[in-house]
Amino acid sequence: MTDSSSAYSQPAYSQPGAGQPGAAPKKTLSLIGMIGGIVGLLSIFGGWALLFSIAGVVLGHLGQRREGQPARGFWLTALITGYLGILIAIGWIILYIVGFAALASDPSLGTTY
Repeated sequence: MTDSSSAYSQPAYSQPGAGQPGAAPKKTLSLIGMIGGIVGLLSIFGGWALLFSIAGVVLGHLGQRREGQPARGFWLTALITGYLGILIAIGWIILYIVGFAALASDPSLGTTY
């Protein structure tokens, strides 16, 4: 009789993706950050644009730190579009405030007696 333990030996367990030559690195944070930055940049309204742009910047920095060089294009796009979206959103918010202040100070729009 042969020893059955040697015929049915199991390979040593390792973490998924470790040691596999074709395993692609994860780019999830950077990809979601890039999408958030682009949506924030393309949004018209200040509140949503600011929210998506901040998410793009935060996720872009997290992707830069955790995912590194393989995801460089994604996190760099997330950071650029996120910061531009923040600037545009703040510009719109300032424009709204100045516009409403100008309307509020206009005496011809007040009540007539």
